[in-house]
Amino acid sequence: MTHRGSRVLHVGALARVEGEGALRLRIDDGTVTGAELRVYEPPRFFEAFLRGRRHTEPPDITSRVCGICPVAYQTSACHAIEDVCGVTVDERLAALRRLLYCGEWIESHTLHIYLLHAPDFLGRDSAIDLSRTHRADVERGLRLKQAGNSIMEFLGGRSIHPVNVRVGGFHHAPARADFRPLAERLRRARDDALETVAWVAGFDFPDAECEADLLALSVPGTYAIETGVPTVLPYGDGQARRTFPLADFTTHVVEEQVPYSTALQARLDGRRHLTGALARYAVSGHLLPPAVRDAARAAGLADPASGEVCRNPFRSVVVRAVEVLYAVEEALRLIDAYERPPRPAVDVPPRAGTGHGASEAPRGTLYHRYVLDAEGLVTDARLIPPTSQNQGAIEEDLRRIVQDRMRRGDATDAELTRLCERAIRNHDPCISCSAHFLDLTVERA
Repeated sequence: MTHRGSRVLHVGALARVEGEGALRLRIDDGTVTGAELRVYEPPRFFEAFLRGRRHTEPPDITSRVCGICPVAYQTSACHAIEDVCGVTVDERLAALRRLLYCGEWIESHTLHIYLLHAPDFLGRDSAIDLSRTHRADVERGLRLKQAGNSIMEFLGGRSIHPVNVRVGGFHHAPARADFRPLAERLRRARDDALETVAWVAGFDFPDAECEADLLALSVPGTYAIETGVPTVLPYGDGQARRTFPLADFTTHVVEEQVPYSTALQARLDGRRHLTGALARYAVSGHLLPPAVRDAARAAGLADPASGEVCRNPFRSVVVRAVEVLYAVEEALRLIDAYERPPRPAVDVPPRAGTGHGASEAPRGTLYHRYVLDAEGLVTDARLIPPTSQNQGAIEEDLRRIVQDRMRRGDATDAELTRLCERAIRNHDPCISCSAHFLDLTVERA
């Protein structure tokens, strides 16, 4: 291989991510001058589908955007519609929503850790290949994912595209006694979650730093999951964290079309930003329960309580494991405190206006905005998923990581492809949500 001319690498599909697309790298005289993440799946038009629908329908429609994080779409939609209509659900219903969301965090993060990401660190080609050498570990991951699925099935009616969620709450609220089998399963899952944190802590992590602002929701006194205020930790010394009203989200997070992708890309106040596990841990990690914070420190993570911020995207797998442990602990706490609400949902009569909602999907902040007329029909809808926000930061990560590899000597096509795939999987992109990897094209001049 030489640095002269152009070279093209083709990979039929990027394994172990949700979706398909392409990546083009431009290398001039050994310098990576450009990285373009090319999502080429046709637009899915969910925002157009929502126009003219009744205000009660967005949670069911938008849950179909993604089979991995449907609860995130349902929750953000419910918040936005309730915001338009001037309704706030009571604490018991809000707690049930948070519990359901814990189930989604557990099952989604565990799927990523064990089936998608761990093979990268352990030199295996797939989860099936991994099971041949790490059978007990893979079985632990499957048990843990099943625990998350059990929450989804119990509260949502099924593990994919739950049917029990509605604007104002739920169609059915379980009795306290019904939680006993679920609580017992989660108590067993707690041991698996602790072992998961210790397991991933032993992986080998390359040195890397994501040079992007971090964006996550925050809530006073607790680790934000199902609601919160947008909070920014800027990249660079001397820049303090800041917040802004959720109603101003599209003023700060601006999407634009890039010529090489069917997906929109977003910037935060004109700068690259990253949302997701690293951002959440940086913004709210100091609010984790002591036992979870102890596990995070033992796993080698920076301690947000002392002002440290982990920006290494390769260590995001550790943060996800910590969030699984937290979600299990939080689910048990919510079950222990559960009191059946007097009714499963509050009334949400239609009202003309604009409403905003956001929640922390496993991959980051998911924002919804709806405009309703006086009859409660949707006249406009806006969805901004985490992956479209993260694409700019992913591209810069790819450019920097490949450049570091080039400085250590030329690399083969296969080495560059594996490196790029691994760097992309650090962020667990949900390509379908953004509009899908991987044909890799490397141009050398």
